[in-house]
Amino acid sequence: MTDDADRYRAPALDKGLDILELLAATEEGLSQAEIAKALDRTPNEIYRMLDRLTRRDYITRTSTDRYELTLKLFTLVHQHAPIRRLVPLAMPELRAFARRAQQACHLAIYDRGHVVVIAQVDSPGYWGFAIRVGSHVGLFNTGSGHILLAFATPRDRAVMMEEHALMPHERVPSDVEDRLAAVRAQGFEMMRSQQTGSVFNLSVPIFGPNGSIMAALTCPYLERADTTMAPGADEALALLRITASRIMPTTGE
Repeated sequence: MTDDADRYRAPALDKGLDILELLAATEEGLSQAEIAKALDRTPNEIYRMLDRLTRRDYITRTSTDRYELTLKLFTLVHQHAPIRRLVPLAMPELRAFARRAQQACHLAIYDRGHVVVIAQVDSPGYWGFAIRVGSHVGLFNTGSGHILLAFATPRDRAVMMEEHALMPHERVPSDVEDRLAAVRAQGFEMMRSQQTGSVFNLSVPIFGPNGSIMAALTCPYLERADTTMAPGADEALALLRITASRIMPTTGE
């Protein structure tokens, strides 16, 4: 009996997606031979695919004959309606928060198994902690992940927990349900970062017009040792909650 996954295979499409995913995970770009080796294919097998992806502007060929991603995928993602409405609305508020709190902040959403950073603002000073736009972060070991889980519907939360691809060093805590219940009750998450020392994740929900969770707004808070004028963690959290309350996309375009 033919498995459904094999019955509807599209080998050419799979090949193209494999190339895009490989290049997305590579900073320096790859040659045709390196791509073929990484995907366990011959250079001739992928030549036409590389040519089509280049002509469609998904990848570019450098002067040293290496292939790199262009920004076309980034552009397409930001044409997706929820992000198209949310990010422009959020950015002025994120910048205002960064100025007042003297801290960086970022916006994250849940998308098909991943927590993805879709917007980020640096702290206004010469130092700070920031996460790059497009980064994937943990669902179970970050403030953003806890917020997205805690305020999802029970059905959506079950799906998220089932389909999430665990990040390196991430695990599902045995007390996850108790933790999420506490986050829901207090309306925010405040936790020591499990990835970076000295950082406290301050995270709050951003709701859509229908009351459902759309995104998590997080400040990776760093205590200032060079001044007593900067807001403390509690004040930064209060500012973060005010910021989130000002960000709510409308149902229209």
